[in-house]
Amino acid sequence: MAQSKIKSGAEFLQWMGPLLDALRALGGEAKPAEVGEWIAGKLKVPEEELAKINQNKRSRFANQVAWARQFLVWEGLLDGSRRGVWSLTSSGWKVHLTPDQSRGIAARWGKIHADARRAEESKQTPSDSADLAAIPDEEVFEDVLLATLRGLPARGFELVCVQLLRRCGLESVEATQQSRDFGIDGFGTLRLNPVVTVRVAFQAKRYKDVVGREVVAQFRNDISGLAEKGVIITTGRFTKDARAEATMPGRSPIELIDGEQLVALFIEKELGVKPRTVHDVDGEFFARFRGA
Repeated sequence: MAQSKIKSGAEFLQWMGPLLDALRALGGEAKPAEVGEWIAGKLKVPEEELAKINQNKRSRFANQVAWARQFLVWEGLLDGSRRGVWSLTSSGWKVHLTPDQSRGIAARWGKIHADARRAEESKQTPSDSADLAAIPDEEVFEDVLLATLRGLPARGFELVCVQLLRRCGLESVEATQQSRDFGIDGFGTLRLNPVVTVRVAFQAKRYKDVVGREVVAQFRNDISGLAEKGVIITTGRFTKDARAEATMPGRSPIELIDGEQLVALFIEKELGVKPRTVHDVDGEFFARFRGA
């Protein structure tokens, strides 16, 4: 079933070549969101496609790009040793994939993993064991972390955002009293240098869906005269109009952190996560022997 699904045009195949191109253009390594933005912009992916979500309330486009990344890691073209950062290997720098080559990589590794699963789980049917619709390991972990954040009570989410902002370098971060927050969930201080600081206000939105333009505009109005900088943190997503509003010329910019970026920050700052050692197949190592 793995090979038939691949031949029928698994969506992630189309992103393999562009993913390598994106990382080359971005200097060899970048965060997943940066890679996705580069691909979407370069290939002019329609906004309606970028807005689609899967059953886990995550971007369908981002999930497919993550699948492309996983196969490229297995092939030895990407380094899979670091979470939250995608980087080219020495082989990846040199390879420019054609659609046929992408199909070949997917078919080969689909078969390798299907065979391995059949050997480990003899009772499992080939179609089940070779199912490529599952989410990559990194995506599974991130889904669990995002679901955990969404499952916090509103006050709990505000307080965990306080912890995150402290890890990100803000000082004197405190949450406001809920009965008197006026749309502002907390304040902190960002030290630019030994003598200059900036007062920062934040708003925490424990959403499953989207945050629209009006939320950004209202927050900017709420912090006027109270803070020089604003940050909105959500477990959901921001609409295109919301992002445009946040960077509107002539107005104070508002920093936006969506669910995907939020998860990446928790991992980067090692907040609420426990590092563990895992092993993966080193595709680059075995690539040396394919031509033997």
